[in-house]
Amino acid sequence: MNKSIFIAISVLALAACETPNGAGTGSGNIRGTQKPVAFTWESDDSNSGDITATFGSGRVFTGEYVQISRNIDSDNLDPLWDGWDRPRSKNAWRYWNADSRSEFVRENSGRVLANLHDQKGEYMRCRFTLTSPDRGMKGGGEGRCQLSDSGREINAEFPRQS
Repeated sequence: MNKSIFIAISVLALAACETPNGAGTGSGNIRGTQKPVAFTWESDDSNSGDITATFGSGRVFTGEYVQISRNIDSDNLDPLWDGWDRPRSKNAWRYWNADSRSEFVRENSGRVLANLHDQKGEYMRCRFTLTSPDRGMKGGGEGRCQLSDSGREINAEFPRQS
């Protein structure tokens, strides 16, 4: 069976197992290629949860996501930098560049940020702009992720759920 077809079937099967508080899927590709990346997410509330990205090659990244708002506990931001240089370093990603936590929260309010990792210890960070921030990931959105080992970016889209 073609890997892309297998991934699509797996994503659909996971979507059918939706939890009462929220679960869904997304899709993407490695920027500049047609190589697919399938996303799944699950949440117990509308502000945070677990997210998985599965590449067509079979490589899997898992981690947590958090929706940034003024009410966020600043301790929830610390895991976003695991495996990455802190903001303003020479390798900083433009989406992570803020001089202070308050500036960072203001700049990213209404967005979802995630930091995922694979079994080899590589990381993938993501930033999604939500279509309906009050609905969390269920409101849909789009964004980008970046791989720590290659710097390559992934375009991602999450459909709005009814």
